Amino acid sequence: MRLKDKVAVVTGAASGFGRGIAELFAAEGAKVVIADLNGDGAADVARAIGEHALACHCDVTKRTDVEAMVAHTVASFGGLDILVNNAGYTHKNQSLMTVSEDDFDRIYAVNVKSIYLATLAAVPEMEKRGGGVIINTASTAGVRPRPGLTWYNGSKGAAVILTKSMAAELASKNIRVNAINPVIGETGMIEQFMGMPDTPENRAKFVGGIPLGRFSKPSDIANAALFLADPASSFITGVAIEVDGGRCI
Repeated sequence: MRLKDKVAVVTGAASGFGRGIAELFAAEGAKVVIADLNGDGAADVARAIGEHALACHCDVTKRTDVEAMVAHTVASFGGLDILVNNAGYTHKNQSLMTVSEDDFDRIYAVNVKSIYLATLAAVPEMEKRGGGVIINTASTAGVRPRPGLTWYNGSKGAAVILTKSMAAELASKNIRVNAINPVIGETGMIEQFMGMPDTPENRAKFVGGIPLGRFSKPSDIANAALFLADPASSFITGVAIEVDGGRCI
């Protein structure tokens, strides 16, 4: 097992990419905390995984919630080795002029501030373990932005740059920091990204821009996260892996 005896926190893990990551980590031997604003959904996932998973209701934009999440992890499993900042939020695909201020603020709170808060809470615990791994779910939108998601694109660009800067600064603590850039995927936010109903015809418009001819799946992102969390990748830090079927070529 590639993550035997490791302890991981995955935010936004009640569904989508986060759930896929949590399930694979657990299958590879990790004890996993399923953190999500949807507490009931997190509990369902934890039950499905079994005894090596526990649920944690957490609003990743609130310092008290994030600190409680890390404290709960340490109290339950004895430490923290891996943090996956996966929780995300977007505005509907639309003109940059019509996105509300509330949506803008929420996007940057969930996609950017959450990384700050989780880092402050997690790093001291990782230091006690002699090091650790932080993985940020960014997006192809942060490296190859397209019209209609401008403010979301900016938040994911920030996640990519934060990843690289964190990696440089935390290397001395033996904490590796990497990011994953998924292309549009089969998650609950698909219609927000598309800006139109999720129909076969509309999907075809987006799939046409992906050379490998399909959307990303939770298993695609989970496999990339497992690679980055695996001790076998111990010399990899500061990268943003594009899991995009060639979208960014």
